[in-house]
Amino acid sequence: MTMFALDETWTPAYIALGSNLNNPAGQIVQAIEHIKQIRDTRIIAQSSLYKSVPLGPQDQPEFVNAVIGVLTRLDAISLLAELQAIEKKMGRVPPAQRWGARVIDLDILLHGESRSNSAELLLPHPEMHKRNFVMIPLAEIAPALGIPAHGTASRVAEKLGSVGLRKRA
Repeated sequence: MTMFALDETWTPAYIALGSNLNNPAGQIVQAIEHIKQIRDTRIIAQSSLYKSVPLGPQDQPEFVNAVIGVLTRLDAISLLAELQAIEKKMGRVPPAQRWGARVIDLDILLHGESRSNSAELLLPHPEMHKRNFVMIPLAEIAPALGIPAHGTASRVAEKLGSVGLRKRA
């Protein structure tokens, strides 16, 4: 009889959430509820909701953003597939233009020490250290988290500042 060892390793991962259509705050809350249902994945931290000016075209509504921390047994590609299924279920369609309006956007920022440079997934997220609407919520829940090649989340957030970003009341 052959015994197979089950991998019981839980990996920390951080996910950015954003929406600017159809009650954006409600979309973020709904996405978090869906993420709670992902197999072998547990939410362990959740930032406040933040309103931000659009990164791309300015003729669109403000975004609502948040970051959650999870522990997962899923590898990065499997977690990505689950998040993309949630986006599809929630009605996400590719925006008409880059950085355009969207119902929901779920991005893996970090997945443990995972590195990926594939067409499907870039890890760590290559732009996170440039976006205050990602780094300020991330620093809220994991201030000492190391952002590869950039320092801690709190230090990166401090450097970026909060221009165009405010906590949602």
